[in-house]
Amino acid sequence: MKFVMSYSCGKDSTLALEKITAAGHECVGLLVMVNDNMKRSYFHGADEELMRKFSDALGYPLILCPSDGYDYHTKFEEGLSKAKELGAEMVGFGDIDLEDNKKWGVERCENAGLTYIYPLWQKDREDVLREIIDSGYVCMIKSVDKSKLPASFLGKALNHTLMDEMKLLGIDACGENGEYHTIVTDGPVFKKPLDVTIGEIIDFGSHAAIDIG
Repeated sequence: MKFVMSYSCGKDSTLALEKITAAGHECVGLLVMVNDNMKRSYFHGADEELMRKFSDALGYPLILCPSDGYDYHTKFEEGLSKAKELGAEMVGFGDIDLEDNKKWGVERCENAGLTYIYPLWQKDREDVLREIIDSGYVCMIKSVDKSKLPASFLGKALNHTLMDEMKLLGIDACGENGEYHTIVTDGPVFKKPLDVTIGEIIDFGSHAAIDIG
């Protein structure tokens, strides 16, 4: 079945993309929601140049959906309509266990007349993270909630040692509560690694991010 991937450039949606394609489905594109004010992907903060690198490295076209936040759901559905024009019958998601997130995604798919697939749904969060690390994905920490993680974690690649350090801090090591977000630069589903550079740390008050591009 042909599908479009709801893609964040982060670890969970990347692993989900691998699992869906490994099951024999054909990806027709990466749907990425873009903050229209900042010109970066929502939550993971990839700029347009970095998103183009993802498209090239993964081998799938981008479906960029700019939104000011207030029209997020309608812009997502517009993106799904574009995906249908490319032949998509299904939408892939990387959500693990947040019920409200899944409900939102299902509603968008039903409105667009598409089915959906959640290959990571109800899996143990730490098991998902271990699989990502053990599979060889390079996941760099792009942003942190400073009340949960210090800015010193920015730019580091996830590994078992870092996972243990996060657990000692008392947070969800998988980051499902917004403790941190990642950018994936290489791994099994990539046709080639992303060529990226690490820039400066930017402080946003409650959050901090590092420029990866």
